[in-house]
Amino acid sequence: MDRNIAMTIEYCGSAYCGWQIQDNAPTVQGEVERALSELCEKTVKVTGCSRTDAGVHARNFVLNFHTSSTIPPERFPAALNSFLPGDIAAKSASEVPESFHARYDARFKTYRYLTYIAPCADTMLWKRAWHIKLPAFDTLDSPEREERLAAMNSAASYFTGTHDFSAFRAEGSNVRSTVRTITDASVFMLDPFFGGEHPLLCFEVRGNGFLYNMVRIMAGTLMDIYKNKLTPGEIPQIIESLDRTRAGMTAPSDGLYLYKVEY
Repeated sequence: MDRNIAMTIEYCGSAYCGWQIQDNAPTVQGEVERALSELCEKTVKVTGCSRTDAGVHARNFVLNFHTSSTIPPERFPAALNSFLPGDIAAKSASEVPESFHARYDARFKTYRYLTYIAPCADTMLWKRAWHIKLPAFDTLDSPEREERLAAMNSAASYFTGTHDFSAFRAEGSNVRSTVRTITDASVFMLDPFFGGEHPLLCFEVRGNGFLYNMVRIMAGTLMDIYKNKLTPGEIPQIIESLDRTRAGMTAPSDGLYLYKVEY
């Protein structure tokens, strides 16, 4: 009898055309299904919690699959990692009820968007964060730095609540409703990665669902706040306008991470 296994993985999405399988294009789902099928010696199909776009990363991506394999659930990650490429890693696994569905049962998702501000690129952050070519954030005078961070947080706070986020949706998406609930949104600093010189600005947002490119458009809009192209008080007007042209640019996929999924 097949068991339903839930697994948490992480991946760097730079080399992939997104999560979902495509014809003649490398995808994360394709690699995971190939590795699982080799491990289980039988074709395995997986269901992912989200359809991350090309270049997007994940820290804790949840998937589920059915298998007749006798491998204990807790042994799946170590066994599977022998078949996966180095930019995808299985972290944990457990047996779940037959009815569990990684996508439809997800209650909340948390995304992080990482940006670093510096005159020159940091090659260690290539395809890992959005580079803004301005004077380094950490070299600004402390009052100015705190003022800009406070402005971005003030702007992010307006995202919370239940709103029609049409102004933060990319064209071409087809959904029944553009209303989503955001429970938390904030901007804070993270220590430099890989021994780098500059800290990263992290925009973290948690909600019950997200529209196509919604987080990336939010991130682009917050960068307009940083650059003083917008004021925090304009965010409610942008939301109410339902007009995509009123919001900021769509930030690159490089800085986006699916950080956590809650069930």
